[in-house]
Amino acid sequence: MAIVVKNTNYNGEVLEKILTVASTGNEFVDKGLIYVIPGVEKKMSLPRIKSGKMLQKRKENPQIEDSKGNFNYSEKSLDPVDFMAFTVFNPRAFEHIWRKWQPKGNLVFAELPPEAQNVLLEELTKQVKFELGDHYINGEFGNDDDHLMNGILTQAAKDSEVIVVSSDETTMIGKLKAVRRMIPKPMRNNPNLRIIMSVDDFDKYDDELTEREAKNASETDVNSKRYKGITIETLAAWPDDLIVVSLCSPDANGNFFAAVNLQDDEDVIQIDKIANASELYFFKLLMKADTNIAFGEEFVVLDTRENPVFKSAERTISVDDGTVTIAPEGGTEEVAVTASGEYSISASPAGFTVKGTDDGISITAEANTTGKAKTGIITLTLDADKSKKVDITVTQNIPEE
Repeated sequence: MAIVVKNTNYNGEVLEKILTVASTGNEFVDKGLIYVIPGVEKKMSLPRIKSGKMLQKRKENPQIEDSKGNFNYSEKSLDPVDFMAFTVFNPRAFEHIWRKWQPKGNLVFAELPPEAQNVLLEELTKQVKFELGDHYINGEFGNDDDHLMNGILTQAAKDSEVIVVSSDETTMIGKLKAVRRMIPKPMRNNPNLRIIMSVDDFDKYDDELTEREAKNASETDVNSKRYKGITIETLAAWPDDLIVVSLCSPDANGNFFAAVNLQDDEDVIQIDKIANASELYFFKLLMKADTNIAFGEEFVVLDTRENPVFKSAERTISVDDGTVTIAPEGGTEEVAVTASGEYSISASPAGFTVKGTDDGISITAEANTTGKAKTGIITLTLDADKSKKVDITVTQNIPEE
């Protein structure tokens, strides 16, 4: 990615460092918990696909109506928004520090030396890194300088598929036990599974382990950052009393994503005088960024803050008609589905084809030439709560003679 610096005496020694920090330099990224996708100028989609059950009894001559399984496609988006870093300073204020660059006659810093720029840029990157770390986690997009972008927690709070844990436990061990119980079984042994909590919360957990009589670290050591084999990650910007379990990876195998772009490759970092006659210099760094989660059902959260953002909601799924009859000569019937979140469709019954629609599902059958009535059951299961199901009975009679 090209970077243009507006100062002709600048040698560009730290540009690669600035690029790295601007796009990926914060704690969330440094620990490999989020996948950062660079070069996203406007918007990109996170495609998601789920399939129903595919296996069935062997048939010597399978027909179209024997098709089993569905592919359900949906997507989320990353929409990077613009923000910047801009600061003005007078280099003469530092002349007592940079003595080796002081001329012996003319005014100091007639031109800002590259070495001096590096020192100031080093400090700028530290601050950008610190602020980005907070925005990636807690950010909310708004109209002022404190609301630059939506962070992971803000995006997750919008997802109706998130698994919210309810617990009255006050100890960290009790909270972790309640959270682990709600982790979907297919995720339990995933090597990317992580527990994320604040530094203070881990300190409480560490103290609880130390106070136990045996098998834990002494007061001079820190206990392992694990619970029941799951690695615990602590983040300085993470809120207290909030525990999240999800899949974390610096590649597409995780559940957290970020998109960044350094403003269409134009004048990304500007270092120059405010005006030709001015002694003041400015640094300007333009950025774009956004975050999101891919699957809410892979995000397990226990929010015990005084004003929790993640609250348990009733999980429901229903259909407008649980009995569907298709004409003997064949046809398609639509069934409207009302659900509190995304749901999975069971395998199509023999002789029927089931597909998801914007409003529910469609059931299709060819003309019934089997010589007997066909019937089957289609089950819709709420992804966020597998115990919430609804059955649809579908029937197709034989043609009248």
